[in-house]
Amino acid sequence: MKEKVSVPFMLLGILFNVCLIAANLLETKVIQIGSLTVTAGLLVFPISYIINDCIAEVWGFKKARLIIWSGFAMNFFVVALGLIAVAIPAAPFWEGEEHFNFVFGMAPRIVMASLMAFLVGSFLNAYVMSKMKIASQGRNFSARAIISTIVGETADSLIFFPVAFGGVIAWKELLIMMGIQIVLKSMYEVIILPVTIRVVKAIKKIDGSDAYDTGISYNVLKIKDI
Repeated sequence: MKEKVSVPFMLLGILFNVCLIAANLLETKVIQIGSLTVTAGLLVFPISYIINDCIAEVWGFKKARLIIWSGFAMNFFVVALGLIAVAIPAAPFWEGEEHFNFVFGMAPRIVMASLMAFLVGSFLNAYVMSKMKIASQGRNFSARAIISTIVGETADSLIFFPVAFGGVIAWKELLIMMGIQIVLKSMYEVIILPVTIRVVKAIKKIDGSDAYDTGISYNVLKIKDI
């Protein structure tokens, strides 16, 4: 019997991929929120962790693993296309090359940092969510969602900033930037938590799924095991 994918799962998977790609593009703009300076990627990137929580809660770690790897592949694909487009000579009359290259001409170091941080943070988020669900017997979704996000976002920031900016930005400033990102992204999860709870309840009711990851392999490379 072939494995079937439900419509809610497919839609969340699509949104997950879109959020990741959008976050990478939005990272090229620095914005001001009160007295804090952050990248515009902050607007959308935490949504990927919320979706990750929903998928791990409803369908389990194996489905979350599939979506995380699909997000990695799509991110890599878009970045590769962008770099190829930057390398191709522009038409002589086109005046937007400088701005185009600024957005899509990501340095290899930034690309590597972004993809590494995404993989580690996302898998840790799904793993913690899965393990805590088993330990709590499905109770305390709010606590599980917040704690798993904090773990994932912390790992993401601890990898991305040193790899991307180590030696370029002073370590004191890097630590401040990492702290701000972790706090703001975690606050994002808390603020939108009431919506997340309603979405999870609705999906469980529609899809009839509420997975518990007992006896599964947490090997992140077992993509075919869905």
